[in-house]
Formats: sequence, C-alpha cells, structure tokens
Amino acid sequence: MATAKIKKGDSVVVRSGKDKGRTGTVLQVMPKEGKVVVDGINVATRHRKPTQVNPQGGIDRAPAPMAISKVAVADPKDGKPTRVRFETKDGKKVRVAAKSGETIDG
Repeated sequence: MATAKIKKGDSVVVRSGKDKGRTGTVLQVMPKEGKVVVDGINVATRHRKPTQVNPQGGIDRAPAPMAISKVAVADPKDGKPTRVRFETKDGKKVRVAAKSGETIDG
C-alpha cells in the first residue's frame, strides 16, 4: 500500500462534482474505501421523524464521504490544487507540494 498523500487536517480543494472549486478541511480519511470526509463539503441532509429521544425531529445535515480522487491538497502558498510528492529532509520523510515546492508538513 502506498503512503497516504492526504491526511486528516489537510486543506483540500474539490476537483469535480457539485462542490467543485470549494475548499475545506479533511475530517476523516478512509483509505480502504478510497474515501475522504471534508468539513462543509458534500453535505447530506436527512429528515428525521420525531422520536422519544428527539421529540422535535427536524433535518440533520452532515458531511458525507466522497471519493479521494475528487480532492487535491491545497498549495500552502496560493491555495490552488497541487499534487504531492515525498522528499527526505533532515532524515525525515515529508510531503511537498509539487507546484510550489513548499513543505506541507514537517
């Protein structure tokens, strides 16, 4: 298995779909399913009936998982989507934005 290029807490840009061009923070990565959950992106609404636990009922909104291929890491310099490569700096493996050469973490 390859090393994950997108991690929890990363700022990502949506590349395709109804939220194309929007930016958000990664809340969860599911590598086995190839999915990612991004805050405020791909929000699913669910109409809930009133129950004893929740007598009010109402509409629940929560971000749903989306394909990891639909998002790209935002470049730390300008916020535009970029690919990620790995480099070794000071004996540590770090992620680097391919567009600007900026270190993403580390």
